[in-house]
Amino acid sequence: MKPLHQERAATSTQQSDSTSGSGAPGATPPTKAAPADIGFVGLLRWAWRQLTTMRAALILLLMLALAIIPASLLPQRIQDPARVASFIEDNGQWGEVLDTFQLFDVHSSVWFASIYILLMVSLVGCILPRTRQHLRAMRQEPPKAPRRLTRMPGYASFGPPLGTSSKELLDAAERLLKKRGYRTVRHPDHIAAERG
Repeated sequence: MKPLHQERAATSTQQSDSTSGSGAPGATPPTKAAPADIGFVGLLRWAWRQLTTMRAALILLLMLALAIIPASLLPQRIQDPARVASFIEDNGQWGEVLDTFQLFDVHSSVWFASIYILLMVSLVGCILPRTRQHLRAMRQEPPKAPRRLTRMPGYASFGPPLGTSSKELLDAAERLLKKRGYRTVRHPDHIAAERG
């Protein structure tokens, strides 16, 4: 029978050999966990989250810009159908392939419509939740001024005119801040203001 400390050492070396991936014979590779089955509703939620990210909106906007390029390089049926017919006749099979992909009707094509509909859905999904957050933030009162104003980047100090009381000074500061577009909250000893 082995002593307890020797058994622990043996098990710890076996574990390090199996996890190090040294390729020792008889060592089993670590198994990867299977992805969770999220179902159809979970898949739809995942797709909606991906579509309503700002990254997806930018990618769709880039795709829309690239999709307009054929409309500027090739004749379009809506503008000049005779020129499109002569282009297809002159280019033979290549012209028919372009017509199959609706490159002579770019703005009314299925693929162009799907890109801009996805872009509109993505933008609406991006903007509406953020608009609610911005409206809520706009209604909130500005936070209290910090105790150490020197830590703020826009810090400046000046002395009040002679004979000015603290109430008159706060009134003047509040008028000036409101005139410059700040939202202000009056406290007994200071004014908190915020803009943006």
